[in-house]
Amino acid sequence: MNRGLAFLRTFAITCGIGMTLLTTLAFKKYGNHKFNEIDVERINIVEKDGSIKMIITNVDKFPNGQEKINGKSTNVDRKKRSGMLFFNEDGIECGGFIYDGKKSENGHSSGLSLTYDQFDGDQVMQLLTQDYQKGDKRFVSSSLSFNDRPVKESQAKTMEIMKELEALRKKDPKLMQEKYKLYEMEGLIGGAPRLMLGKSREQNNGLFLFDDKGMPRAMFYVDKNNVAKLDFLDEKGNTIDSFPKRTP
Repeated sequence: MNRGLAFLRTFAITCGIGMTLLTTLAFKKYGNHKFNEIDVERINIVEKDGSIKMIITNVDKFPNGQEKINGKSTNVDRKKRSGMLFFNEDGIECGGFIYDGKKSENGHSSGLSLTYDQFDGDQVMQLLTQDYQKGDKRFVSSSLSFNDRPVKESQAKTMEIMKELEALRKKDPKLMQEKYKLYEMEGLIGGAPRLMLGKSREQNNGLFLFDDKGMPRAMFYVDKNNVAKLDFLDEKGNTIDSFPKRTP
């Protein structure tokens, strides 16, 4: 009986060592593994210390809610989409590539966005395409835009402020607006578009320049009737000069 147990123990240990050696030698021998095709729901690109530098994911595995990336909370209110997220050396999200598209009852909606963020903030550059159709009406817009962001912005603080403002919105909308303006003056939230190259909602194709409050101030474009125009606007958005001159 004892001899039988000793034999089984020896056999089990030998098999375990053999499998370990075979696995180790197989990985050392072949190095990088090649696949003709692979199906995967999410890939985390990590550094040697385990920190995540990029995520490639489907819709269901897109990080939001309670999940933490590099020890930092993710945006609870962010819509889940398939695409990629980028992270810098400090483990902070610094941009991403997302896309979606689907048919609706009487049309469709789709979009694509490639963004790069200010350090520990939101996007300062965005390549964006939007395509919406409802019945016979269709709106398509593609643009490259550059934005100003608040000087004291941080992703964690922004999520905290947005949560506070959302709670105030339900109780006291006026107080919420006052709080928003206060945080904006402190340089914690806000931001404004400064330059956009592409097609506007009015179907004008061109270069659009904005002031530090996000108001359009100059536009060089070709309108939907193929007329080239150069417009200058005041701080309220009123046209103050044009070339060629507009007729009354």
